[in-house]
Amino acid sequence: MNMASRLNIWNKFWKWYENKILGSIIIVAVIQFIQVPHMVWNADMMLESGYVSRVHPIIDWFLYGVDLIEIISIVNIGMIMFSLLKKRHGTKRVSE
Repeated sequence: MNMASRLNIWNKFWKWYENKILGSIIIVAVIQFIQVPHMVWNADMMLESGYVSRVHPIIDWFLYGVDLIEIISIVNIGMIMFSLLKKRHGTKRVSE
């Protein structure tokens, strides 16, 4: 595979991704809303009050696992920022 075809595939991916940014933002928003019960659970763990934490091991496992979902959100935000910067850089070149 030569360099021109690699760049073509890369550009096709970013064009597709830019058309899906609204969906990406919705995914990030859902992940951030899931953080609210996780924060309550985490505060309960720190205060050792036992209202939410240590009620059931499966609930604890799910609320602890929310931290791992943040990785998707971080990668997604990075891709959105790169896409927007790439688009802005492209429009500056056109206007020059």
